[in-house]
Amino acid sequence: MNRGVDRSVLHQLLGPERCREDPATCLAYGYDNSRRTSQPEVVVFPETIEEICCIIEWAARNRVAVVPRGFGSNTTGASVPVTGGLVMSTERMTRILDFEPRDRLIVAQAGVTNEAIQKTATRERLFWPPDPSSASYSTVGGNIGTNAGGPHAVRYGTTRDNVLGLVAVDGQGHVFRTGVKTTKSAIGYDLTRLIVGSEGTLAIVAEATLKLVPRPAERLTYRTLYTSPEAATGSLIELLNQPIPPSAIEFMDQIAIDLIRDRVPGLPKGAQALLLTEIESDRPLETADRARLEGCLSQSGLLDLDVAESPEAATLLWMARKSLSPALRHLGSGKINEDIVVPTSRLPELLRGLARLGAEHETTIVTFGHAGNGNLHVNLIFDEQEAAATLRANQALESVFRLVLQLEGTLSGEHGIGLSKRPFMPWQVDESSLFLMRGIKKVFDPTGILNPGKLLPDPPDFPHLNPVK
Repeated sequence: MNRGVDRSVLHQLLGPERCREDPATCLAYGYDNSRRTSQPEVVVFPETIEEICCIIEWAARNRVAVVPRGFGSNTTGASVPVTGGLVMSTERMTRILDFEPRDRLIVAQAGVTNEAIQKTATRERLFWPPDPSSASYSTVGGNIGTNAGGPHAVRYGTTRDNVLGLVAVDGQGHVFRTGVKTTKSAIGYDLTRLIVGSEGTLAIVAEATLKLVPRPAERLTYRTLYTSPEAATGSLIELLNQPIPPSAIEFMDQIAIDLIRDRVPGLPKGAQALLLTEIESDRPLETADRARLEGCLSQSGLLDLDVAESPEAATLLWMARKSLSPALRHLGSGKINEDIVVPTSRLPELLRGLARLGAEHETTIVTFGHAGNGNLHVNLIFDEQEAAATLRANQALESVFRLVLQLEGTLSGEHGIGLSKRPFMPWQVDESSLFLMRGIKKVFDPTGILNPGKLLPDPPDFPHLNPVK
């Protein structure tokens, strides 16, 4: 058994309020939105970069696992401390350090929420494009850790495309800066993009410089319903190939539509698919522009087209999408939520395949999400009290992943790998690439203390780590 490590240094550094080992705190910080749980031995709340450096240096010297965490809204178990050790919460690092509207950037600490960034940017008619549904309680550090996306990624990209630079601490306690405050740079390796999406396995992000974009002058929102998924995806592809790029295209399948029918009046019967399309423009759209857009949406199989030209009307149309997740609870007590991606031209094959797999495995599969990127949330619903149903759902999940890879897709678009998809990494990433990734991990984190057991499919035991006594 490994020897215990004295935590008195942490108490001296942070004091009893910011270095906690009581059972209630350890329980609260031992799980995330994946519903997985594992207890840490201690939870720390740094407020400065210097404190992060001291904590990491101490942890590396004593070989104690460090799991970074914001508010735990991720769905893959990325912030669950599977090896015990220390959870480092950056939730008290909530300062916006700089706001430069003329240069369209904002500098924020890792614990600032996505929503707080948006409120600050809005004052100058700007916004930060990543917009996960958890924006009100997901943090900048968490968005960076998982490369979060959201509906508007189809036009503006994900977090990785909207971060200019970082201040971070590596696995030895050394602080380093990446990136610049300009939108162009050709200086060495792009460490910023490497760290975004690394789930805290390479470094602890303390600060980030975020790229802002202007708010559009005009926005139209269309809700269209179709007789088949093929008709909806046909319209989607037409939209993506016309001159005005959509800022969001959300998809819902027939089960999802039926789930929200009581909450959203006016949905036609017989609808098998729904698209919610948002168009943004820096100038008023001309009649010809609108005719072209509505022509793309009016492919064979269109049942209904509704357009919102005011923010209030758009909010009513978005009710269809936002009321869906709570409604899933009525289908079953168990849910596996995946965020797979396929090329948009393969969406019809994916949707047909999902219907087939649901029938084969006797598992309800509800599909919706960011279809403009080919990124759909595939929800496998089952009775978690029934062992056979749980087994069928997990077998269905493997079949879904195999289908996605056959269609030249990827296993995650915005949730990341964490614990839940770690066993499937070798299905998509070849051994030569995994070898290089492990080498990069070793450079940033030589003692292997940063978020062990996540992302890379390493051996399951961690004999190099010590508990904290």
